[in-house]
Order: sequence, then structure tokens, then C-alpha cells
Amino acid sequence: MRTDEDDIRYMAQALRLARFGLNTTSPNPRVGCVLVRDGQVISEGWHQRAGEAHAEADALKRAGESARGATAYVTLEPCSHHGRTPPCADALIAAGVARVVCASEDPNPQVAGKGIARLQDAGVEVRSGILASEAIELNAGFFSRMQRGRPRVVCKMAMSLDGRTAMASGESKWITGDAARADVQRLRARSCAVVTGAGTVLADDPRLDVREASRQPLRVVVDSALRTPAMARVLSPPGAALLAYVTDPEAKALSLQAAGAMLMRVPGEDGRVDLHALLAALADRGCNDVLLESGATLAGAFAQAGLIDEYKFYMAPLLLGSSARPLLELPFTQMAERMALRITAIDAVGDDWRISALPHA
Repeated sequence: MRTDEDDIRYMAQALRLARFGLNTTSPNPRVGCVLVRDGQVISEGWHQRAGEAHAEADALKRAGESARGATAYVTLEPCSHHGRTPPCADALIAAGVARVVCASEDPNPQVAGKGIARLQDAGVEVRSGILASEAIELNAGFFSRMQRGRPRVVCKMAMSLDGRTAMASGESKWITGDAARADVQRLRARSCAVVTGAGTVLADDPRLDVREASRQPLRVVVDSALRTPAMARVLSPPGAALLAYVTDPEAKALSLQAAGAMLMRVPGEDGRVDLHALLAALADRGCNDVLLESGATLAGAFAQAGLIDEYKFYMAPLLLGSSARPLLELPFTQMAERMALRITAIDAVGDDWRISALPHA
């Protein structure tokens, strides 16, 4: 006899499958599917990358005729529209699945309940809301893009115990150790775009790529006056680089394009890129998750604009001194202006500590 515990157990299994696509599915969500009949798992599937089979289609192909009469556990509502692949709701109906359990409804307006309605109209029993919070967290960036029109932004910063990110000269290599830098590689790998500022490019000449990865995040430089040198490492393969600018020095633009950069003009005020417009433009490009790796000025601007959804602070057991550069430029003058954070986790990463924090609601 089927129980709530069974539904939770199989949905947890589907969520584990969905995580296999953590670094590869964008701009699509990460989705897993488990087919169960007579108390036995008969097939599993997950979405691996955009343009390839969705989780349900993957599981149904493995199951064949044994899918008839089964229950499908899916971490997101089956799609009901034609995209790069046919509708999954139709595939489940055609396979003769008797019941579908989904963790959450799809926030995509093209789906948004239509997949569930199509299944129910075909006589398929549907239950939703099983492990919904876990499923939404797994695809927080996708939900953000669909519901807010902008990607989810995670701000990563390395700092000393006294909250400093670089010496007064700009020297910053290396504050944290190998383990922390490897952890940042994992953050980049699951991001659709990595955003930095022109100041960081000029000071550090970072690559901002992912080592030994099949998919590279889009590297975005917020560079209002196109100060990025054509020889900057951030413009080099692998992957693509995008410069977001306000003013257009034509000769410089041509040299940057010749170096392989994509250019995107963004509205701005006082010569500064409008960060809301930047994120909206990245959402239009299918970016779900953005990793902000920048200096104090750009990070402070994102924070003051209310555009950071989570902070990842990597804190090294070092003291850099009072003349070193601050974590964020936040020109507060009164205690009432302070910005409250809620710490959600503190984890050891090698000799350093990773502090995860959310803006206080």
C-alpha cells in the first residue's frame, strides 16, 4: 500500500538524480525522474543538458512498456509545450503512466500548471508539493529568472579575519588556500555567468574560467567605459566573454571585438552600468545563476541595490591590517543604515572558513 513516506522517499531519490545536472542543464532547470510500479523502481532518468531528453523522457525510454501503470516521481511539473523537445506531459500520457507526483509547479509561464492540467484531463492522478522546498532550492536561479525576471546572484568574496580583501596596493594573491579556491571552482561550474568589474580585470587579470569543464560560464565584465585591455585573460578561451558598457569609444570597441569579446550596451546613470538592467539582460540570455566575483566597489553597488541573494565569504586566518582594502564599499554613516545578514552555515574549507549568509528579510 502506498504511503506518504513512499512518496517522500522516491522524490528524494529523484532529487538526487536531478543534482547530476547541477553544472550542465542551464538555461533549463535541473530535473530528476523515478518510475515506480508495484513498490519497485523500474527506471530512473535526469535532464543532462539543454536540447537533450528531459528527465521524464529519459526515464520512459529506459522503462519501455513497463512504464504502463507506473507512478512517475518528477522534481518539477512535466512541461506541456514544445521547446527543443516534445512535451513531457504528453509522453507520460502516451506511456500509460497512472500517477504523477511532482515536487513543485513549473514557474515558467509557458507551463505553470498547464502540465498538471493536461495530465489530469487525460485521467492521470497527480499529486504535487512533495519536498517542494528542496526542489525549489535546487533550481533557485531558474525560479528567480521566471518569477523576478533576473538571475539569482551569489556574491563570493575572500577576506582576512579583519575583513580585508587586499593590501592597499591591490595585492591580493593569495588570501585563501588551495581548498577554498577549489571550492570556488565548484561555484563557478554551477553558475551560468561570472560577473566582475573592470577594476578587478585591470588589477588582477583573472581568467574566471572553470578548469577542466565541459561547460564554461559566460564571463561578464562590468566595464562602463570599455577599459578592459584587448589582451586581458578574461577574453581568452575557453568560453565566451561579455563586456557590459555605457559609453562607446568606437576604436576600443573594435579592438575588443577583434579579441573575441562580445559587447552589450546597458543603460546607465552618471556613467555607471545600471545593475538592474544588466541582470535583466542576462536573464534574457537564459542565465539562471550568477556568481559575483568582484572588488569592493562593484560588490558594494550590488549590495546597496538589493541584488545579492546569497553571500559566500571565504575567511582566511590572516590579519591584513587597517590600511588594507575593505570587504565592500558601503558608505554608511549611521547605525540605522547597517545591513543585516543571516548566517546559514559556517564550514571549514582546508585551513579557511566558508561563511554562507543571506540578506536579512
